[in-house]
Amino acid sequence: MTDAPTPLLPRYDSGGLAGVLPRVVGSLGVRPKGAAADVLAAAGAAPLPPARRAVVVLVDGLGLSLLEQRRGHAPFLRSLLGEATPLTAGFPATTATSMGSFGTGLPPGAHGLTGYQVRDPDTGRLFNELSWEDGPRPERWQPDDTWLQRATRGGVATTMVGPAYFDGSGLTRAALRGATFAAADDLPERVDAALAAVRADRRALVYVYWGEVDRVGHELGVASPAWGAELERVDAELRRLHGSLPPDCSLTVVADHGMVDVPLDARVDVAHDLELAAGVEVVGETRAPPSCTASPEPPTTYATPGPPGSATWRGCAPASRPWPTGGSVRWPSGCCRASARCWSPSTPRTPSSTAG
Repeated sequence: MTDAPTPLLPRYDSGGLAGVLPRVVGSLGVRPKGAAADVLAAAGAAPLPPARRAVVVLVDGLGLSLLEQRRGHAPFLRSLLGEATPLTAGFPATTATSMGSFGTGLPPGAHGLTGYQVRDPDTGRLFNELSWEDGPRPERWQPDDTWLQRATRGGVATTMVGPAYFDGSGLTRAALRGATFAAADDLPERVDAALAAVRADRRALVYVYWGEVDRVGHELGVASPAWGAELERVDAELRRLHGSLPPDCSLTVVADHGMVDVPLDARVDVAHDLELAAGVEVVGETRAPPSCTASPEPPTTYATPGPPGSATWRGCAPASRPWPTGGSVRWPSGCCRASARCWSPSTPRTPSSTAG
C-alpha cells in the first residue's frame, strides 16, 4: 500500500498567489483603506523592497516544481531559484480560480471564481469562467475592487499586456479590471510592450501574461521536448526583460499553477462510467470537486441521496491503486456517501487530468 502524500494546503496571504499583487502594489507606495488594507497587512508580513516601478509576469502553468525539474532549459530563472519565494496556488489550482485570487487578493470563496466551470445559481446554467460565454455580468459576479484598480487610484500608471481578445473579456473584467490594455501577440512583442509602458511613467505597474507554457503542457505534456523548448524561449525573453528595465523597477515572475502528466490508465472519467455517473450531477470544476451534496448549496458537485452512487464511489479508488504524486493540484480523496457531504479533504490525491 502506498502512503498518501502530505497535503499542501493553500495560503491566501504573503505565502500564496493572492499575496503577490498586494505586495507589489504596496512596494509602490499605495496604501488603500478599508478591507483592502487588511489584505495588504496580511500580505505585508513579507514586504517587497520599495520601488518606483514594477513589472509582474505571470507564466501560465509554470509551477515551481516543474521549473526545478526542467531547470536545464531555463538558465536565467535557474540563477534566481536560490532567492525565489515558494508560493501556493489556491484551490482548485486552475487558471480561472488563480486569476481571481491573483487579481483580487482574495480566496476563491470570496471572489467567486471557483473553477474552470461553474453554475450560475440565478439561471442554473453552467458557464466557463475562462471564455465567460453566457456568463453573468462579470462585475456583478466579482464586485470587489482589483489590485490593478487600487494601484490606478493610488496614482500608479497601470498597464496589462496580453492577447487582444483579453481586452474586455469576462475574466479580465471580473479579476483584472482597472488597467490600460496593451495588446501584443507573441512573447517578444509583449516584452517590448511592457518595456514601453514601464518607461512611459515615473510610477508604473505593468502586468504581463504568457500562456504558451500551459498550452503546450496540455497538448503534449510537461515531459515533452516541445515543453522544454517553450520554457527556453520564455527564459530568454525574461532575461532580456530583466536586463532592459530601469534601475528603479522591480521584476516579479509568478505562475498560476503547476501541472502533472497523468497516464491514461490512472484517470477516472465519470462521463464514461455509467456506474459512477448514476445519481451524480457534476456542475462545477470536474477535475477537483471539493464536495458533493444533496442540496443546491455552493459546492460544485452534487449527488442524490442514497444508493447506487454512494457504494460505487466508495469503491472507485482502492488504496492499492498507484496514484501519481507531485504537481501543484491535489485531488481530494473520499467518495460519495448516502447523503450530504462527501469528498473528504483529509487525504490528498493528484488530479486525474492535468491542471490549468
